[in-house]
Amino acid sequence: MDQLDLLMQGFQSALTPQNLLWALLGVTIGTAVGVLPGIGPALTVALLLPITFRLEPDAALILFAGIYYGGMYGGSTTSILLNTPGESASIVSAIEGNKMAKAGKAAAALATAALGSFVAGTIGTIAITFVAPWVAGFAVQLGPPEYVALMVIAFVTVSALLGPSLLKGAASLLIGLTIGLVGIDAQSGQARLAFGNGGLFDGIDVVLVVVGLFAISEALGHVLAKTGNTTVTPVKGRALLTREQFRRSWPAWLRGTALGFPIGSLPAGGAEIPTFLSYATEKRLSKHKDEFGHGAIEGVAGPESANNAAAAGVLVPLLTIGLPTSATAAVILTAFQSYGLQPGPTLFAESGDLVWALIASLYIGNVMLLVLNLPLVKVWARVLTIPAWAIYAAVTVFACLGAYSAGGSTTDLFLLAGIGALGLLLRVADIPVAPAVVGLILGPLLEQQLRRAMILSEGDPAILVSSPMTIGLWIAIAVVLVVPGMLSLGRRRRRILAERIETGAVRTVDDRETAGRS
Repeated sequence: MDQLDLLMQGFQSALTPQNLLWALLGVTIGTAVGVLPGIGPALTVALLLPITFRLEPDAALILFAGIYYGGMYGGSTTSILLNTPGESASIVSAIEGNKMAKAGKAAAALATAALGSFVAGTIGTIAITFVAPWVAGFAVQLGPPEYVALMVIAFVTVSALLGPSLLKGAASLLIGLTIGLVGIDAQSGQARLAFGNGGLFDGIDVVLVVVGLFAISEALGHVLAKTGNTTVTPVKGRALLTREQFRRSWPAWLRGTALGFPIGSLPAGGAEIPTFLSYATEKRLSKHKDEFGHGAIEGVAGPESANNAAAAGVLVPLLTIGLPTSATAAVILTAFQSYGLQPGPTLFAESGDLVWALIASLYIGNVMLLVLNLPLVKVWARVLTIPAWAIYAAVTVFACLGAYSAGGSTTDLFLLAGIGALGLLLRVADIPVAPAVVGLILGPLLEQQLRRAMILSEGDPAILVSSPMTIGLWIAIAVVLVVPGMLSLGRRRRRILAERIETGAVRTVDDRETAGRS
């Protein structure tokens, strides 16, 4: 019952008029920006990071949580009406959602997405309430060797999941780790990678890096792409479900939630895997298999609930261990650090009031999203008609203002431009920027924990595999590194063999048996 008492205290803080206003502002901004193609919750939080420095920590984190949940829902609107997923987790929703929209059922598709988001978000938040304190209590017992292994598995999985290939993800991660080394070494007092520039002795501000990699590079990339606006599928009628549509949707909502939250809670989780699993599950279980590929409502309901349940699950490793498993979680981790807070096992003990107010605001934000989104479906559809040049011009202006207000120096603007150009090069090379942010944030923490482990063992590296948990984590790391390569090699061999059979270079078993009988 302790969790319920603490949650009630969190509601007392979250239900103050000021924090209610921030929660409403967060879900509104998150939905509005999530609707815009190419502008996701990670970019939005990054833009607002420097502007919210004057807010109290609880108000700022409630605002960011609202943006996070709102952005997850807004991405479904883009997928359904434009067939343009705002994030990778919304790809599956576009498969059936856009087909429904073209068949004149856009309102129903958006309604099942909104209701599924509400159901999954609420169940996921309930799970956070009871699971997160237990995980934090367990994590308190972990030592430096365990944290080293956990951070390495976070590096490996983020590099593999957030990029087109492990190699490109690792390249981005290495860039982030290198940027994290800039500045004075806390232990030796020596300057690293500062090149004699006194302005770099304190390191490069994480906020500058986040805003540059996400906002500036996105705007520059849009200029190079010269993309125009896409025709929006009109929304006819109110966002309501018929009795038949509701009957087909609610089991998919529950199944998607059951898949999304556990997988999202894993350090190697994320929202992409459960959405694809949910779609495959609904396609296999549905009595309307002939509708899949032509606008099956289960194909929207299941993946959308899985997406939002995973978004809730991502907060478990973030709050309890300090490991971000998505781009938005990495930026929210930056928000915590900007207020001198380090998510991890001690966060619940040292800043319990703040954490429980944040969790309570998730319940409130879910209700706000439902009330806000169902009546305003046509309004969000109109947002999609805003010219892209106006969107990215505003993004650039806010990014520069935020960077200057954070440091008050023109040097920060030059750094922002340079980091933005670096982000553009990464995008052109199809290298994801999210692993760079994770490396920048967790790199110094990994170095700190590794040094502590070496001090405890007097320099013996065997301490890194001195417990069953560390051994299990390193085995998991090896599996993540080796298995994808083996699967890719197997697929390549099968493809080459198939090509040789088609060209007659290799005869099949049946051909050889026929030749032998003759």
